[in-house]
Amino acid sequence: MPRAGLDVDGVLKAAASLADADGLERLTLARLADRLGIRAPSLYAHVDGLPDLRRRLADRAAGELAAALQAAAAGRAGRDALAAVADAYRAYALAHPGSYAALQPAPELAGSAAARDVVDVVVAVLRGYGLEGDDAIHAVRVIRAALHGFVMLETGSGFGIDLDLDESFARLVATLDKGLVSSA
Repeated sequence: MPRAGLDVDGVLKAAASLADADGLERLTLARLADRLGIRAPSLYAHVDGLPDLRRRLADRAAGELAAALQAAAAGRAGRDALAAVADAYRAYALAHPGSYAALQPAPELAGSAAARDVVDVVVAVLRGYGLEGDDAIHAVRVIRAALHGFVMLETGSGFGIDLDLDESFARLVATLDKGLVSSA
């Protein structure tokens, strides 16, 4: 019988907090149960094991990221929209590193409405560049690869030269903008 007051949302919130604090790779059912003050087998009333927990965590993170990107893009177009979405993406990855890491195995999110929402926001931004259909999807992949690469280097201490990372990120976004303008 599930602990009174504990539900799937509470389990996912605790899992996200644990993953963000200690890293997704350290998220285990035993550690999560300890955080919640329950025994590990009790988690099975809410999730079907660690793979299900990680899938649900990825879906939750996609929903949070989609909401952040939607809010950033609202009322903006072109380079302004691209920069706002890029900044929101980076901010989410830095503020929620474990949740962000859960997003990365794309097959985990196959068919997820939240994952589609993330893509849809970027596709909407790309319409401002005149990109549609397959061209837009290729551009989404380019943008994701660039942003993901930057945040992974940033969070992994991959930038060894003492130079302003915000300036480097702004230049990355400017480079993406120029490429999108020229490919339209």
